[in-house]
Amino acid sequence: MILYSVTVNIDNSVEQQWLDWMKTEHIPDVMATGMFCEYKFYRLLHETEDGGVNYSVQYFADHIDRIEQYQKEFATELQQEVKKRFEGKYVVFRSLLESV
Repeated sequence: MILYSVTVNIDNSVEQQWLDWMKTEHIPDVMATGMFCEYKFYRLLHETEDGGVNYSVQYFADHIDRIEQYQKEFATELQQEVKKRFEGKYVVFRSLLESV
């Protein structure tokens, strides 16, 4: 199992708008690509120095090929939509993890 983890620090001023959009549009769009078999969405409990709120979206794929296909075919367009809506209001960190 491969985990594609996306951690986002979102500005307090747009947190609820971003959260609603993630749940109703972005995550469903990512899942509709068919590249992932499951996802989890978490709010980190610790505070940040800059006052933003941290969230982690974890997308699970059966094989690394699915992640690579997602990145080649879908990621750019989906990431551009986030940028268009929330530019300057978030910081994102992406990582890939393998189950051991």
